[in-house]
Amino acid sequence: MSQQPEQADRRLTVAIVGCGVIADNHVRALAAHGGASIVSLVDPVVPARERVAGLVEQVGMDRPAEFADLGEALAERPVDVVVILAPSGLHVRLAETAIQAGSHVVIEKPLDVSVPRARRIRELADEAAARGLVATVISQHRFDPASVVVARAAHSGGLGVLTSAVASVAWWRTQEYYDSGQWRGTWDLDGGGAVMNQGVHTVDLLVWFMGPPVAVYAHTARLAHERIEVEDTAVATVRFENGAIAVLHATTAAYPGLTVRVQVHGSNGSAVIENDQLAYFASGGVADAAANADPTRSANENRAAELVEASELYGSPRGADAFVVGHRRQYDDILDAIRSGGAPGVTVADALLSLAVVRAVYLSATLGREVLVDDVLQGVYDDQDVHTEQAAEGQKQEIPA
Repeated sequence: MSQQPEQADRRLTVAIVGCGVIADNHVRALAAHGGASIVSLVDPVVPARERVAGLVEQVGMDRPAEFADLGEALAERPVDVVVILAPSGLHVRLAETAIQAGSHVVIEKPLDVSVPRARRIRELADEAAARGLVATVISQHRFDPASVVVARAAHSGGLGVLTSAVASVAWWRTQEYYDSGQWRGTWDLDGGGAVMNQGVHTVDLLVWFMGPPVAVYAHTARLAHERIEVEDTAVATVRFENGAIAVLHATTAAYPGLTVRVQVHGSNGSAVIENDQLAYFASGGVADAAANADPTRSANENRAAELVEASELYGSPRGADAFVVGHRRQYDDILDAIRSGGAPGVTVADALLSLAVVRAVYLSATLGREVLVDDVLQGVYDDQDVHTEQAAEGQKQEIPA
């Protein structure tokens, strides 16, 4: 592929690797963008490939070629962009294959299940950037209007001194969900449970809003599910470089499944995002009188309706494409970066930092003490095993009769 910015009038060619359920979001998001064509599908499972190929046709593209192996696909037809949707433990090998072939790379979350392998992906991303290639990771909720509003206020001082945050993912997953794939609920390929899979986007937002994380202290448990190695419930405290502290909660054992909620608090304001929509935003008061030019206006008035469209306010009906729109927004950013030769809004380094926080949760829960995030990033714990059967059994807690 060319190392120069892509021509604006040329549709980019895309190969999708991994034809599970999440592939549907990517297919629909790319179709909605309109600037790319899916020309190859890669998955060793033939029915999975055929299902996604049918969806590609349904959204108005030509039926893509099908392959069992990425190397084989790229040898037969080089593409501009490789989208990696395979199980997390396979990401580094696939990313290396794609970048060596000269393709831009998009990786679905999490970056990987292993920090050492994720560091290798960061090295590959640096090598890619030197060749004019984009490597990025899906963190679609950074592009939600509510998230943009809160991040802008947190980074600009609009909330004053950041003091604390509460991030909660209270979801429910059935036993059938975990039984539906041999890789689900495993350390090697799933990389963890409620935090790694369901909570990783919320961890990413927490880090984006609050700044560099310093340390994590956590507890995890497996309480409501069987035949999985990983946790279905976790609670952690996170300390940040700016002195702020946060509580992180993630579970797939909250029947029947409630909301994802992120609260950010500061000395001059607070914000709440619930289910990706802005629920509350207040900024002002004696610390910033200029923020309230109207003297009749209360400093704690909820200004959320002024900052996002009605459809982005908590409680507003979500459209049929609610689960696709975030990916579409991020693809706007990704494809623009590819065409312009610029940097994507989410880097591999961003994703590595979020992964390090998740890994710190598991390490802290296993070791029973606080874990420094920088130690995780620097490889201090690379040999620490939190994946043993003994560790998994240690998370099991019987519910009293």
